[in-house]
Amino acid sequence: MALFLVRMDVAIPHDLDPAVAAETIAREKEYSQRLQRSGEWRDIWRITGEYSNYSVFDVADADELHDILWNLPLFRYMTCTVTALSRHPSDISADQGEQP
Repeated sequence: MALFLVRMDVAIPHDLDPAVAAETIAREKEYSQRLQRSGEWRDIWRITGEYSNYSVFDVADADELHDILWNLPLFRYMTCTVTALSRHPSDISADQGEQP
């Protein structure tokens, strides 16, 4: 498995039909929570004061992450920045047998 940190910045157009926006946001929530329950979307952290988040994904590879991101209902309104993560050699949790 591979870990990725993804910053997602959302910019829903102001002229988007409010019903379409609400329905898209509802589908986004359902999709993201399903991925959280499965363990693929490990963490999600809101960035205070922005319509943005930092998320950690635990997936097989970059291709799987790409598919997940492209299937986000809000993807067309997002800018994503992806960073591959590796365990730091000074991380004490690695000594205690914890998985990344």
